[in-house]
Amino acid sequence: MKEFELKYGCNPNQKPAKIFMHDGGDLPIEILSGRPGYINFLDAFNSWQLVKELKEALGMPAATSFKHVSPTSAAVGIKLSDKLKKAVFEDDIAGLDDSPLACAYARARGTDRMCSFGDWVALSDVCDVTTATMIKREVSDGIIAPGYEPEALEILKTKRKGNYNIVRIDPSYVPDPVEHKQVFGVTFEQGRNNFRIDRELLKNVVTANKELPESAVRDLIVSLITLKYTQSNSVCYAVDGQAIGVGAGQQSRIHCTRLAGTKADTWFLRQHEKVLALPFREDIGRPDRDNVIDGYINKNEEDVCADGVWQRYFTRRPEPFTAEEMRAYLDTVDGVSLGSDAFFPFFDNIERAHKSGVKYIAEPGGSIRDDLVIECCDKYGMAMAFTGMRLFHH
Repeated sequence: MKEFELKYGCNPNQKPAKIFMHDGGDLPIEILSGRPGYINFLDAFNSWQLVKELKEALGMPAATSFKHVSPTSAAVGIKLSDKLKKAVFEDDIAGLDDSPLACAYARARGTDRMCSFGDWVALSDVCDVTTATMIKREVSDGIIAPGYEPEALEILKTKRKGNYNIVRIDPSYVPDPVEHKQVFGVTFEQGRNNFRIDRELLKNVVTANKELPESAVRDLIVSLITLKYTQSNSVCYAVDGQAIGVGAGQQSRIHCTRLAGTKADTWFLRQHEKVLALPFREDIGRPDRDNVIDGYINKNEEDVCADGVWQRYFTRRPEPFTAEEMRAYLDTVDGVSLGSDAFFPFFDNIERAHKSGVKYIAEPGGSIRDDLVIECCDKYGMAMAFTGMRLFHH
C-alpha cells in the first residue's frame, strides 16, 4: 500500500488528508480492520516506537496506552498481585499470569483508567487471545502490533460492530534517519531521536546515596523511554515495571511533577482496602466505576458518598475516604522511580516527588541550581542519576 486516504486531519475541516511514504515506497503497515484517522496514526506510530524500545531495552514484552499523542502509561510484562488485579478490574481473567504480554497490557491500561478511556493500544509482541480478551471489553479506538494470533484477531474484530481499528506493523521497518514536518507552510528537518536508553545511561549517580538496585534501573528505563514519546514538558513516575503517573505537556516542570504525582497517588490509593471494597451496584459499568473511584479518592465534581448521590452508584453508603487515611497510606509507599525529560530547575520538584514515595530519580542535570536539587535528594536519602541527555518531544 503506497498511501492511505484519511477521512480528515486533526479536525473535520482539515481536508484532504492522507498518509504516505515520502520516497514513494510502501507503507510499513497493514490495516486489518476499521479505518484509522489522522490522530489514530499519530498515536499508533509513536506508541509502537515506545513498546519496541522498551522490549529492546529490557527484553520483556511491553504495552502502552496512548491518548492524544502521549502515553497514559507503559509497562513491561511483570505478573500482577491479586490486589492489583482487582484494582485494575482484571481479577476475572483466566490465564493472565501465563501471558507476560497480557500482564503488560493490564498494567498499562489499568494505571490511569480515566485517561485511557478511548485509547490507542500498542503491543511489542504478537497479540495473544488473553490480551485480546481484555482489550475487547475496554473502550478503545484501535491497536497496533507486529501480528495477531488468528483467534485473537477474530476477537478484536468483534469490537465496535466490526469497525475496531486494527493495524499490523512490519517489525523490521527502519525509518529514514532524517525527519521532516511542516508548520505554517515551513518545512522543518531534524535527525530522528535515535538516542539509546539503557543501563549505561544511569551510571553518573550524583547524590550521596549511590545505590540503584536492578528494580530501580528497570523502572527508570521504563520512565525515560515513556518520556521519550510524551509531549514535553514531562515527568514520569514508575514502579514495578510500569509508568504510574505521567505529567505531559505542561509549561512548568513543577506542574508536571504535581500532575504526575497526583496520578501516581491515585494509582496507589486504588489499591487501598476501602476502594477495593466499594459496594458498586451490578449495573454500573467499568468506565462509570472509574469515574466514581476517581471522585471517591480525589473529591472532584461530586461527593459520591453524599446522600442522594451514593444511591446512583452503590448498594449502600460507603464510608468517606478521609485525607488522613489517604496520607497515612501514601506514607507507606517507597521505592518509586521518577524520570524527567529535562533538568529540575528548583528543588520543589523533589519535595513533591518525596510525597509520592520517590526514592530514585533520573534527569539530565545542567541546571544552575543542581546543587540545591542534589541537596534536597540527600535530605530524603534519594539516589539521583544525571543522564546528560534531554528528551524533549513535540
